[in-house]
Amino acid sequence: MNILILGGGGQVGTELQAPGLWDPSVRLYAPSRTELDVTDAAAIEAALAQRPYAAVVNTAAYTAVDRAESEIAAAWALNAVAPALLAAATAQAGIPLVHVSTDYVFDGSGTGAYPSDATVNPQSVYGASKAAGEIAVRAANPHHAIIRTAWVVSPHRGNFVKTMLRLAAERERLSVVDDQHGCPTSAGDLAAGLAVVAQALATDPATPTGTHHYVNAGATTWCDFARAIIAGNARRGGRSVPVDAIPTSAFPTPARRPANSVLSTASLTAAYGLTPRPWAEAVDAILDRLVGPERTHTETRA
Repeated sequence: MNILILGGGGQVGTELQAPGLWDPSVRLYAPSRTELDVTDAAAIEAALAQRPYAAVVNTAAYTAVDRAESEIAAAWALNAVAPALLAAATAQAGIPLVHVSTDYVFDGSGTGAYPSDATVNPQSVYGASKAAGEIAVRAANPHHAIIRTAWVVSPHRGNFVKTMLRLAAERERLSVVDDQHGCPTSAGDLAAGLAVVAQALATDPATPTGTHHYVNAGATTWCDFARAIIAGNARRGGRSVPVDAIPTSAFPTPARRPANSVLSTASLTAAYGLTPRPWAEAVDAILDRLVGPERTHTETRA
């Protein structure tokens, strides 16, 4: 069974290629950006014609949220046009499409966790472009799964965990916003979920389609997330520094961030039997890979 992965160089795309993630019968193909331009319809059609693909997993995206406010065409090309072309081409070829989207499609004004069928209302170029990509996928390929996620972290590329570890080594104290709420998500856990969804769609025509959320369980703020990272770093012998809470207004950015990015995974569990683990457990696993295992009291004293 052949699976095509797009965006293989990103956090999630890298984890999708981890050993042991897929059934042994699966053969993965993850062309680079130079090998396959996902904004080129002819290139996509040619790539799909190379071999019989059982599913396509699209993690390719323009994710520079603030830069998207000025690079509008580039953001829309990758986040809206590319999914539209992929959905049309995969539908024509009879291939199911798994497409990754974002919490930024919501305005963040709600309370509690957003269900997957909640009304979208993006407040940024990035969010609007991703919402448009969702619409295109739904319209062009009925055999799809859209998986929204949020606050993705991993040992790869740039992300919040790696930034906090770097800043803790450089500064005496940190200041992090404490009025934005969300669900930290391990790219490795998300990739494992995407693999389950893709293989189910590829092998069982009765597999549910539609839009779902995958985030690790539990909600927190960026500030408390940072404190958990610093505490985990300290348990592994790393440097500990205070983390001060600040409001979003004290850290202005070009793109508006949702105040509430908490996502419900209830429909994901109902459709695929997936129940993501707590975010703190997932982040500890990332710290194990980045920093090392937690030290015992004896090792700390030594």
